[in-house]
Amino acid sequence: MSYSVGQVAGFAGVTVRTLHHYDGIGLLVPSERSHAGHRRYSEADLDRLQQILFYRELGFPLDEVAALLDDPEADPRAHLRRQHDLLTVRIEQLQKMAAAVEHAMEAREMGIDLTPEERFEVFGDKDPERYAEEAEQRWGGTELYAESQRRAARYTKEDWQRMQEEVADWSGRYDALMAAGEPPTGERAMDMAEEHRRHISEWFYECSYDFHRSLGEMYVADERFRAFYDSTRPGLAEHLNGAIAANAARHASA
Repeated sequence: MSYSVGQVAGFAGVTVRTLHHYDGIGLLVPSERSHAGHRRYSEADLDRLQQILFYRELGFPLDEVAALLDDPEADPRAHLRRQHDLLTVRIEQLQKMAAAVEHAMEAREMGIDLTPEERFEVFGDKDPERYAEEAEQRWGGTELYAESQRRAARYTKEDWQRMQEEVADWSGRYDALMAAGEPPTGERAMDMAEEHRRHISEWFYECSYDFHRSLGEMYVADERFRAFYDSTRPGLAEHLNGAIAANAARHASA
């Protein structure tokens, strides 16, 4: 059985444009063509697309995804095990995807053929390329973006776990700080903002005070970031933005 590009786009929750792009760069070339020359995707193509989307969700650049999937020594089950290790240490929103990787592993071991809908339902209506394109539009031409991609690709399960624990600890302490009535311009709040900046520098890229200030403004302006921080405590994004600005000003005058 084979599927049209429109059907596959519907199964996977990606755009036809994304599939055309994957074809154009050789990442996912359909195995078949109709008599009219239209793309037709096989079961093997769907397997590869599933792997591509898992790696994209984990933040791997397309060229690294291609290198991983085209490695002649790689076992498909090894890909699934690696993805599972990475996914299980991600934040709560990605736990559903980790379960999907386990499902795919079990299905492969037992020889069960998943339906196209089952393979891709974990991704919902989110097209990874849409967010990747947005990130690249904002920072793609910068060394900061490239450095973040390089570092993330090297992290192990233990690294992601330690990062998650650090974020959880910082969030808990910032929540307590706000509960105690500390203003954004207070010393404790500025110290927490400095810790936030250093965490970014340690794990992703060297975060200057000016860039940190820009991030703080984005945490308030972008609803997704605001929701992430405010899930710890309502108003935390706005408070943190103020603390980041105060901390940057403090170091500028030092």
